[in-house]
Amino acid sequence: MWIDTHCHLDAPEFDTDRDAVVARARAAGVAQLVLPAVEVAHFAALRALARTHGFAYALGIHPLYVHRAADEDLARLDAELAAQRDDPLLVAVGEIGLDHFVPGLDRERQERFYVEQLKIARRHGLPVILHVRRSADALLKHLRRVEVGGGIAHAFNGSAQQAQAFVELGLRLGFGGAATFDRALQIRELARTLALDSIVVETDAPDIPPHWLYRTAVQRAAGEASRNEPAELPRIGALLAGLRGMAVDEFAAATAANARAALPRLAA
Repeated sequence: MWIDTHCHLDAPEFDTDRDAVVARARAAGVAQLVLPAVEVAHFAALRALARTHGFAYALGIHPLYVHRAADEDLARLDAELAAQRDDPLLVAVGEIGLDHFVPGLDRERQERFYVEQLKIARRHGLPVILHVRRSADALLKHLRRVEVGGGIAHAFNGSAQQAQAFVELGLRLGFGGAATFDRALQIRELARTLALDSIVVETDAPDIPPHWLYRTAVQRAAGEASRNEPAELPRIGALLAGLRGMAVDEFAAATAANARAALPRLAA
Protein backbone atom coordinates (compact mmCIF):
# COMPACT_ATOMS: atom_id res chain seq x y z
CA MET A 1 0.00 0.00 0.00
CA TRP A 2 1.00 3.58 -0.57
CA ILE A 3 0.58 6.65 1.65
CA ASP A 4 0.50 10.02 -0.09
CA THR A 5 1.94 12.22 2.64
CA HIS A 6 1.05 15.50 0.91
CA CYS A 7 -2.06 16.09 -1.19
CA HIS A 8 -4.17 19.26 -1.44
CA LEU A 9 -7.39 17.43 -2.21
CA ASP A 10 -9.37 20.51 -1.15
CA ALA A 11 -7.86 22.61 -3.96
CA PRO A 12 -10.33 24.11 -6.46
CA GLU A 13 -8.70 22.10 -9.26
CA PHE A 14 -10.57 19.09 -7.87
CA ASP A 15 -13.98 20.72 -7.44
CA THR A 16 -15.52 19.09 -10.51
CA ASP A 17 -14.42 15.48 -9.92
CA ARG A 18 -13.10 15.10 -6.37
CA ASP A 19 -14.89 11.81 -5.69
CA ALA A 20 -13.55 10.34 -8.93
CA VAL A 21 -10.03 11.45 -7.97
CA VAL A 22 -10.39 9.62 -4.66
CA ALA A 23 -11.74 6.53 -6.39
CA ARG A 24 -8.82 6.47 -8.83
CA ALA A 25 -6.34 6.82 -5.99
CA ARG A 26 -7.84 3.92 -4.08
CA ALA A 27 -8.03 1.77 -7.20
CA ALA A 28 -4.32 2.47 -7.78
CA GLY A 29 -3.44 1.23 -4.29
CA VAL A 30 -3.13 4.52 -2.40
CA ALA A 31 -4.50 3.60 1.00
CA GLN A 32 -4.16 6.94 2.79
CA LEU A 33 -3.75 10.64 2.00
CA VAL A 34 -2.51 13.40 4.27
CA LEU A 35 -4.29 16.68 3.54
CA PRO A 36 -2.41 19.78 4.78
CA ALA A 37 -4.22 23.07 5.27
CA VAL A 38 -2.94 26.37 3.90
CA GLU A 39 -5.00 28.95 5.80
CA VAL A 40 -7.41 29.23 8.72
CA ALA A 41 -10.41 29.98 6.50
CA HIS A 42 -10.09 26.48 5.00
CA PHE A 43 -9.83 24.52 8.26
CA ALA A 44 -13.47 23.52 8.63
CA ALA A 45 -13.90 22.46 5.00
CA LEU A 46 -10.63 20.52 5.05
CA ARG A 47 -11.58 18.71 8.23
CA ALA A 48 -14.98 17.80 6.79
CA LEU A 49 -13.36 16.51 3.59
CA ALA A 50 -10.92 14.38 5.56
CA ARG A 51 -13.70 12.90 7.68
CA THR A 52 -15.84 12.16 4.63
CA HIS A 53 -13.14 9.95 3.13
CA GLY A 54 -11.28 8.81 6.25
CA PHE A 55 -8.16 10.72 5.29
CA ALA A 56 -5.63 12.29 7.63
CA TYR A 57 -5.23 16.06 7.80
CA ALA A 58 -2.94 18.75 9.18
CA LEU A 59 -3.76 22.31 10.23
CA GLY A 60 -1.45 25.26 9.64
CA ILE A 61 -0.83 28.50 7.80
CA HIS A 62 1.23 28.15 4.61
CA PRO A 63 4.04 30.69 4.05
CA LEU A 64 2.47 31.79 0.76
CA TYR A 65 -0.70 32.73 2.65
CA VAL A 66 0.69 34.62 5.63
CA HIS A 67 0.33 37.92 3.75
CA ARG A 68 -3.45 37.63 4.05
CA ALA A 69 -3.52 35.99 7.47
CA ALA A 70 -4.45 38.05 10.50
CA ASP A 71 -2.19 37.96 13.52
CA GLU A 72 -5.16 36.48 15.38
CA ASP A 73 -5.06 33.46 13.07
CA LEU A 74 -2.23 32.00 15.12
CA ALA A 75 -4.50 31.98 18.17
CA ARG A 76 -7.27 30.48 16.03
CA LEU A 77 -4.92 27.69 14.95
CA ASP A 78 -3.98 27.06 18.57
CA ALA A 79 -7.65 26.92 19.58
CA GLU A 80 -8.57 24.63 16.69
CA LEU A 81 -5.82 22.17 17.58
CA ALA A 82 -7.07 22.14 21.16
CA ALA A 83 -10.66 21.60 20.04
CA GLN A 84 -9.69 18.71 17.74
CA ARG A 85 -7.07 17.12 20.00
CA ASP A 86 -9.03 13.86 20.17
CA ASP A 87 -9.62 13.61 16.42
CA PRO A 88 -7.48 10.66 15.27
CA LEU A 89 -7.41 12.06 11.73
CA LEU A 90 -5.53 15.18 12.87
CA VAL A 91 -1.89 14.16 12.47
CA ALA A 92 0.28 17.29 12.25
CA VAL A 93 0.67 21.05 12.12
CA GLY A 94 1.09 22.02 8.49
CA GLU A 95 1.68 23.13 5.92
CA ILE A 96 4.03 25.62 7.53
CA GLY A 97 7.50 26.86 6.68
CA LEU A 98 9.36 29.41 4.59
CA ASP A 99 9.39 30.21 0.88
CA HIS A 100 12.47 32.08 -0.35
CA PHE A 101 11.75 31.40 -4.01
CA VAL A 102 8.66 33.46 -4.82
CA PRO A 103 9.68 37.13 -5.19
CA GLY A 104 8.09 39.94 -3.22
CA LEU A 105 7.14 37.97 -0.11
CA ASP A 106 7.52 39.43 3.37
CA ARG A 107 10.23 37.18 4.80
CA GLU A 108 10.02 38.69 8.27
CA ARG A 109 6.30 37.94 8.50
CA GLN A 110 6.84 34.43 7.11
CA GLU A 111 9.49 33.79 9.72
CA ARG A 112 7.34 35.04 12.59
CA PHE A 113 4.43 32.82 11.55
CA TYR A 114 6.76 29.85 11.10
CA VAL A 115 8.35 30.21 14.54
CA GLU A 116 5.02 30.71 16.28
CA GLN A 117 3.59 27.65 14.57
CA LEU A 118 6.57 25.58 15.66
CA LYS A 119 5.82 26.66 19.21
CA ILE A 120 2.16 25.74 18.75
CA ALA A 121 3.11 22.33 17.39
CA ARG A 122 5.39 21.72 20.35
CA ARG A 123 2.68 22.80 22.78
CA HIS A 124 0.24 20.31 21.28
CA GLY A 125 2.77 17.52 20.90
CA LEU A 126 2.30 17.30 17.14
CA PRO A 127 4.82 16.81 14.33
CA VAL A 128 5.08 19.36 11.52
CA ILE A 129 4.78 19.31 7.74
CA LEU A 130 7.25 21.82 6.34
CA HIS A 131 7.29 23.84 3.12
CA VAL A 132 10.95 23.99 2.08
CA ARG A 133 11.67 26.20 -0.91
CA ARG A 134 15.19 27.61 -1.02
CA SER A 135 14.84 28.02 2.72
CA ALA A 136 16.36 24.89 4.26
CA ASP A 137 19.00 26.62 6.37
CA ALA A 138 16.54 29.13 7.80
CA LEU A 139 14.07 26.36 8.62
CA LEU A 140 16.79 24.34 10.32
CA LYS A 141 17.94 27.29 12.40
CA HIS A 142 14.54 27.59 14.04
CA LEU A 143 13.98 23.84 14.32
CA ARG A 144 17.13 23.69 16.43
CA ARG A 145 15.75 26.41 18.70
CA VAL A 146 12.16 25.16 18.90
CA GLU A 147 12.24 21.40 19.14
CA VAL A 148 9.19 19.60 17.77
CA GLY A 149 8.20 15.97 17.54
CA GLY A 150 9.54 15.30 14.08
CA GLY A 151 7.51 15.44 10.89
CA ILE A 152 8.15 15.79 7.18
CA ALA A 153 10.19 18.22 5.07
CA HIS A 154 7.86 18.25 2.08
CA ALA A 155 9.12 18.32 -1.54
CA PHE A 156 12.71 18.32 -0.37
CA ASN A 157 15.18 19.86 -2.80
CA GLY A 158 18.21 20.76 -0.73
CA SER A 159 21.74 19.49 -0.40
CA ALA A 160 22.84 16.20 1.10
CA GLN A 161 24.16 18.09 4.13
CA GLN A 162 20.83 19.84 4.64
CA ALA A 163 18.99 16.55 4.19
CA GLN A 164 21.09 14.95 6.90
CA ALA A 165 20.44 17.89 9.21
CA PHE A 166 16.67 17.47 8.87
CA VAL A 167 17.00 13.73 9.46
CA GLU A 168 19.09 14.31 12.58
CA LEU A 169 16.30 16.53 13.90
CA GLY A 170 13.83 13.68 13.50
CA LEU A 171 12.19 14.58 10.18
CA ARG A 172 11.60 12.47 7.09
CA LEU A 173 12.01 13.92 3.60
CA GLY A 174 9.23 13.97 1.02
CA PHE A 175 9.88 12.95 -2.59
CA GLY A 176 7.40 13.14 -5.46
CA GLY A 177 6.94 14.21 -9.03
CA ALA A 178 10.07 16.36 -9.23
CA ALA A 179 12.22 13.24 -8.91
CA THR A 180 10.73 11.80 -12.13
CA PHE A 181 12.58 14.32 -14.32
CA ASP A 182 15.90 13.17 -15.76
CA ARG A 183 17.43 16.60 -15.19
CA ALA A 184 16.57 16.62 -11.48
CA LEU A 185 19.99 15.19 -10.74
CA GLN A 186 20.33 16.35 -7.15
CA ILE A 187 16.86 15.19 -6.09
CA ARG A 188 17.33 11.83 -7.79
CA GLU A 189 20.71 11.32 -6.18
CA LEU A 190 19.23 12.05 -2.75
CA ALA A 191 16.34 9.69 -3.41
CA ARG A 192 18.86 7.02 -4.40
CA THR A 193 21.37 7.42 -1.57
CA LEU A 194 19.53 8.60 1.54
CA ALA A 195 18.87 6.06 4.24
CA LEU A 196 15.63 4.30 3.35
CA ASP A 197 14.04 5.09 6.70
CA SER A 198 14.32 8.83 6.00
CA ILE A 199 12.12 8.83 2.86
CA VAL A 200 8.38 9.31 2.42
CA VAL A 201 6.49 9.73 -0.84
CA GLU A 202 3.97 12.35 -1.89
CA THR A 203 2.27 13.94 -4.88
CA ASP A 204 1.55 17.51 -3.71
CA ALA A 205 -1.46 17.17 -6.02
CA PRO A 206 -2.65 19.12 -7.90
CA ASP A 207 0.89 20.56 -8.08
CA ILE A 208 4.33 19.14 -9.02
CA PRO A 209 3.13 16.83 -11.80
CA PRO A 210 5.50 14.01 -12.77
CA HIS A 211 7.23 14.21 -16.12
CA TRP A 212 4.53 12.20 -17.92
CA LEU A 213 1.92 14.84 -16.97
CA TYR A 214 4.09 17.93 -17.40
CA ARG A 215 2.95 20.56 -19.90
CA THR A 216 4.87 23.62 -21.05
CA ALA A 217 3.49 27.11 -20.55
CA VAL A 218 2.52 27.17 -24.22
CA GLN A 219 0.65 23.89 -23.87
CA ARG A 220 -1.13 25.06 -20.76
CA ALA A 221 -2.13 28.29 -22.49
CA ALA A 222 -3.61 26.15 -25.26
CA GLY A 223 -5.79 24.40 -22.70
CA GLU A 224 -3.78 21.22 -22.10
CA ALA A 225 -4.10 20.12 -18.49
CA SER A 226 -1.19 19.27 -16.22
CA ARG A 227 -3.05 18.52 -13.00
CA ASN A 228 -1.39 16.02 -10.71
CA GLU A 229 -3.49 13.65 -8.60
CA PRO A 230 -2.85 11.02 -5.92
CA ALA A 231 -3.43 8.09 -8.30
CA GLU A 232 -0.02 8.96 -9.80
CA LEU A 233 1.76 8.04 -6.56
CA PRO A 234 2.39 4.34 -7.34
CA ARG A 235 4.04 5.21 -10.64
CA ILE A 236 6.16 7.87 -8.94
CA GLY A 237 7.01 5.38 -6.21
CA ALA A 238 7.97 2.74 -8.75
CA LEU A 239 10.41 5.13 -10.36
CA LEU A 240 11.94 5.96 -6.97
CA ALA A 241 12.19 2.26 -6.16
CA GLY A 242 13.99 1.75 -9.46
CA LEU A 243 16.50 4.46 -8.58
CA ARG A 244 17.30 2.53 -5.41
CA GLY A 245 17.31 -0.87 -7.07
CA MET A 246 14.44 -2.04 -4.87
CA ALA A 247 11.32 -4.06 -5.47
CA VAL A 248 8.31 -1.76 -5.73
CA ASP A 249 6.32 -3.57 -3.02
CA GLU A 250 9.27 -3.37 -0.64
CA PHE A 251 9.66 0.35 -1.26
CA ALA A 252 5.92 0.98 -0.81
CA ALA A 253 5.92 -0.86 2.51
CA ALA A 254 9.03 0.95 3.74
CA THR A 255 7.80 4.43 2.85
CA ALA A 256 4.39 3.72 4.40
CA ALA A 257 6.13 2.66 7.61
CA ASN A 258 8.24 5.84 7.47
CA ALA A 259 5.09 7.94 7.07
CA ARG A 260 3.58 6.34 10.16
CA ALA A 261 6.81 6.98 12.07
CA ALA A 262 6.89 10.62 10.97
CA LEU A 263 3.19 11.15 11.74
CA PRO A 264 2.49 8.67 14.55
CA ARG A 265 -1.28 9.17 14.53
CA LEU A 266 -1.35 7.58 11.07
CA ALA A 267 -0.59 4.27 12.73
CA ALA A 268 -4.06 4.35 14.32
